[in-house]
Amino acid sequence: MTKFDVFDLDQRLLEGMEAFGFDEPTPVQIQAIPEILQGRDIIASAQTGTGKTAAFLLPVIHKILNAPSGKSIHTLVIVPTRELAMQIDQQLEGFSYYTPVSSIAVYGGTGGTSFIAEKKALSEGAQIVIGTPGRLLAHLNMGYVRAEDLNCLILDEADRMLDMGFIDDIMRIISQLPKQRQTLLFSATMPSKIRELTKKVLNDPAEIFIAASKPAEKILQIAYVLYDHQKIPLIKNLLEGKNLRSILIFTSTKSGAKQLNKALRSAGMSSAEIHSDLLQETRNQVLREFKSRKINILVATDILSRGIDIEDIDLIINYDVPRDDEDYIHRIGRTARAEAEGMAITFISEKEQGKFDAIEKFLGKTVMKIPVPETLGAAPEYRPQKAKKWKYDKRPGKKRK
Repeated sequence: MTKFDVFDLDQRLLEGMEAFGFDEPTPVQIQAIPEILQGRDIIASAQTGTGKTAAFLLPVIHKILNAPSGKSIHTLVIVPTRELAMQIDQQLEGFSYYTPVSSIAVYGGTGGTSFIAEKKALSEGAQIVIGTPGRLLAHLNMGYVRAEDLNCLILDEADRMLDMGFIDDIMRIISQLPKQRQTLLFSATMPSKIRELTKKVLNDPAEIFIAASKPAEKILQIAYVLYDHQKIPLIKNLLEGKNLRSILIFTSTKSGAKQLNKALRSAGMSSAEIHSDLLQETRNQVLREFKSRKINILVATDILSRGIDIEDIDLIINYDVPRDDEDYIHRIGRTARAEAEGMAITFISEKEQGKFDAIEKFLGKTVMKIPVPETLGAAPEYRPQKAKKWKYDKRPGKKRK
């Protein structure tokens, strides 16, 4: 089978990968690494979990190790969330453990001390910078960022950044970077807006498409069809008295996460919430407590569905139907890791039936619907053909309907 040594990467980098537990390259790595090493721009459709982070970090580190060093930033990685910036920086530290490559993660929600440390690294030329658009732009606007000799720009989870309204910030950042550079764009989906962006910032890119994977067979998927007002009573019914070590509940809004966490805590459950309204220090503390089992129920927005590695989750609950099949895969993929088994429950309200129907079509199977307990009253029928249709066509140039 193919090994990483076929890419002729620097030996120090290979040693770091071995220590980090990397052995066989994934399909996106097999396709992307040679193109990046050759200096080509890349547009890649690849979801979280396919190994895309290593696909761009490994060749970038190799190029830094084998190129003259300077005081300018070599590679800039732009990501949508603080959590993803931190995860990429952690992977980078592992890969480059036996190398002198320097890096820093730059994101908001931290104190003045962190901003000063970021300023020092950016003005002296940390070789790899991973950051969120707003924080990066704040530094760039102050005029001290050493990016005049930037070699590579990477846009990770570009579709999510566009959905979050970062397109203007991204274009402002790019306007301050050298035009002669390598640009790599990774996106789980390829809507028309992403195609428009690639035309503006990429030069004759190699195109890589990694099909979305289906959920692990070890995940038991079930659903409840119900009215919105039945969601909190049902979740209490499902969780009260259960001896589950780790439960992750996804909501689509911050207000939903706050309301649900308040209700669970009022019912005497060990619950916490995590979303973008919380300070970074608070979010980190909540994650530590969840991972250490000090709390066993975590209510989260989609800030956690991508890019955060939390293992040994017994139960995933989609309090709201995810926006598309990609997010559904990301969410329920938090359970049934390694050899473990897991369960994923989705609540489907009347207005969400069209979305869930599209997810079932992607899965190629019908998810079992469990009747709502009679004590919660009558529930709606599952009739998605009567509900408002919702589709996401991943073909280039196609839009939502």
